[in-house]
Amino acid sequence: MAEPSLFARFVALVGRGAVAIRHSGDGSLEPVYGTAPVIPVAKPQGKVPTLKMPTAKGWEGEHKPTAAAGLKVNAFARGLVHPRNMHVLPNGDVLVAESMGESGNPRTLFDHAMSATMQRARASGNSPNRVTLLRDADGDGVAEESHAYIENVRQPFGIVLVGETLYVGASDALLAYPYEAGATRIIEPARKLMDLVPGGHWTRNLIASKDGTKLYVAVGSLSNIGEKGMAAEENRACIHEYDLESGQSRIFASGLRNPVGMAWEPEKGMLWTVVNERDGLGDETPPDYLTSVSDGGFYGWPYCYWNRVVDDRVPQDAAKVASALQPDYALGGHTASLGLCWLPEGTLPGFPAGMAIGQHGSWNRSKLSGYKLAFVAFENGKPVGMPREVLTDFLSADEKYSYGRPVGVALAADGAVLMADDVGDVIWRVTGA
Repeated sequence: MAEPSLFARFVALVGRGAVAIRHSGDGSLEPVYGTAPVIPVAKPQGKVPTLKMPTAKGWEGEHKPTAAAGLKVNAFARGLVHPRNMHVLPNGDVLVAESMGESGNPRTLFDHAMSATMQRARASGNSPNRVTLLRDADGDGVAEESHAYIENVRQPFGIVLVGETLYVGASDALLAYPYEAGATRIIEPARKLMDLVPGGHWTRNLIASKDGTKLYVAVGSLSNIGEKGMAAEENRACIHEYDLESGQSRIFASGLRNPVGMAWEPEKGMLWTVVNERDGLGDETPPDYLTSVSDGGFYGWPYCYWNRVVDDRVPQDAAKVASALQPDYALGGHTASLGLCWLPEGTLPGFPAGMAIGQHGSWNRSKLSGYKLAFVAFENGKPVGMPREVLTDFLSADEKYSYGRPVGVALAADGAVLMADDVGDVIWRVTGA
């Protein structure tokens, strides 16, 4: 990993000092998890919010994440460039979206500090803009083939195959490519199906309906709390439904600040997503969350959060607040839960059916959270209990360095759980020990 700049190191030092002063009297805040979280009262942080991020270090030698008891982990593939999300093809090949946030044009001093911090943490920079195909031809749990499958796509993230068409969610468009089973490269140009607005929260995840007639496209907000005006947030902070036959789209659900991972829960047939909530109100306020997504549902952003708690920093809309739906399950403040994958019972020994969640970790906390592959059990179509850890130790004990950062999660053809690690440049593979 490249050494951070002198300015980035200075920002990190100042940030640590500011965190120590600002949070000196807070005491230890327990992570806010579950279906009935007790969320601390908001403490607006003003124009200079808490800024804390580890320096990206990566894995060295045989160092790897720690798997939960009864499980083991191996590197399915190494040497990628910022892998973010995956899709497993019918023949077992794994497509990996390699991309990252663009550095942008910082204007204020805080913008410059944030930009330097994101680059030091390897959260932004020169995006690879590539989809790579990984193939484990001999079935030993390690991909021995790697091919540049699609190149020159602006920040690809979502990938889904429907019939003989492969769909890719780029930051600026929904794209369609002809798919040929077994091919290691697509050279045909994409068809643009839908324009998307780049910038801000840039990931554009995709999932297909069970009957393959529709795509759902997750688009995050441009800003934290709509501070650039709600006109700039049009068609953002929402999940779109795109009809593949008619070519028409509509907003399926809104008020979702940054929905990323999506998965179907099979018992009730509901779409679920993980959402990154707003910054600047405290370590655990409000929590990121896992929620079912109702057709036409509004989930509060930017006017309120969780159980219609009003965000006083935002010009209010009483009707919107009154219509806001409460999320199903709190995932802790600023965990940056990005990946989501349904695991049938027995996928991992000792784990029931539920959702695997890649928690990337974020910056607006005095004590970092996330940085793990977590699991939430489901019963009768709903999450229950507290999260369980599947993979941990992506972060150094002193929180100064990240060895890796979990993102997308997928179920491999052989039943193993795959997880993209965008700082370690690895796809990890989890199975029973």
